[in-house]
Amino acid sequence: MTQPFVHPYLPNSAPDVKAAMLAAVGAESIEEFYVDVPTDLRMTRPLDLPAALVAEQDLVRHVEGVLNKNRSTKEKLSFLGAGTYNHFVPAVVDEVINRSEFLTAYAGEPYEDHGRFQALFTYQSLMAELLNMDVVNVPTYDGYQATATSLSMAGRMSGRRGVIVASDVLPDKLSRVSDFVSTNLDLAFVPTVNGTADVAAVVALAQSRGEEIAAIWVETPSYTGAVETAIRQLADAAHAIGAILVVGTDPVGYGVLTPPADQGADIVCGDIQSFGIHQWFGGAHGGFIAVHDDPKFIMEMPSRLFGLASTDVAGEYGFGDVAYDRTSFALREDGKEWVGTAAALWGIAAGVYLALMGPQGMADLGETLLARTRYAQQQLSGLAGVRLTDDALHLREFVVDFSGASVTAHSVVSTLRAEGIEPGVVVGEYELLVCVTEVTTQADIDRLVVSVAAVLNTAAANTSVNTSANTEEKSA
Repeated sequence: MTQPFVHPYLPNSAPDVKAAMLAAVGAESIEEFYVDVPTDLRMTRPLDLPAALVAEQDLVRHVEGVLNKNRSTKEKLSFLGAGTYNHFVPAVVDEVINRSEFLTAYAGEPYEDHGRFQALFTYQSLMAELLNMDVVNVPTYDGYQATATSLSMAGRMSGRRGVIVASDVLPDKLSRVSDFVSTNLDLAFVPTVNGTADVAAVVALAQSRGEEIAAIWVETPSYTGAVETAIRQLADAAHAIGAILVVGTDPVGYGVLTPPADQGADIVCGDIQSFGIHQWFGGAHGGFIAVHDDPKFIMEMPSRLFGLASTDVAGEYGFGDVAYDRTSFALREDGKEWVGTAAALWGIAAGVYLALMGPQGMADLGETLLARTRYAQQQLSGLAGVRLTDDALHLREFVVDFSGASVTAHSVVSTLRAEGIEPGVVVGEYELLVCVTEVTTQADIDRLVVSVAAVLNTAAANTSVNTSANTEEKSA
């Protein structure tokens, strides 16, 4: 008879403890907790693990063998983006965040370390200056979480459920956000036109469903890298019906682009991976939420905020939590949302990066990204059979379509991968999302173009040979 395994150090592995826990929450079985997980995402086989290893050196060898299968973007020429980007990380950033007082502390922020509080306050201040917003949170898990939380804030403030999605959203991000807000918000999608928001359609939907709409959500740059230029109109449409405008963004371009706050945005949110954080095979990520100095918005933010606070000594100030009583740390089960503390170290990394760059550095970065993006667009779309999928202004990413050359995006990727080039992310049968950053040189782009041209020429030659063969066969 097989007995259920009871771990000696995990009380909740005991059958009677499991039964008591299920009874406490009113569930019949553990399976009830996973009903929202799609069947195709569930593991239906045992984990692919080796047989039990008897020594530490055996484990080291096994793990090193697995890790050695990875290939970083330092080993290949990479045009991969789609949420995790290959930006330059100054050496001093790594030097600071790898110091023991930052790296080993719980969540990067022990409760009585005012120096660490000051570092995060500095990060918040630099982000606020870049975004031209008043209040920025200590980073939450990632930009996906920050966006979902921002939309939830809009729902709580308005008491409404509707959210109009006005731009193209990264599919992984949309999946995460949709899952998070599914119980309290309803997303309504308005297809984009020429890469950016269809303002007329958004306005019409907002007016027809005004009393239901909590927010209009726009991403800039969008999933395809398109920069939204009608944020003011979208803000006006939201405000006209008592809703708010939530702008999801990567702040990397705001050394040259007009910040959403200056165009009427109420909440600006996104990810800080572009600021001094490596790709690391998927990236470390941290989410930011920025609002104006309005208590209505600030008190809905579940994240920690650090600011200057008075102490017990008259005239003395230190760095500490602002409005701590609104967080789940203070309220626990009565909190608006649970707030994790996993990303504070990345806030310090981003703070060091922004301090090093300064206003001029961010302006130079933005100009470089715009220029190299446009150059790559022009060179690739100049190839026969290749076209851009829209005419919008793009920052860092854009989509090319190979259908005119009768070459699939997968074939371009597989061929160039063999040459040590990752040309982009496949987003359709013939469509490829290409990303360039400041570390992508003109020579890198030219190499990509030459390699893509070779693929197209080979495909054209094969087509010509097949056509000739078919003609001869018919003549015979």
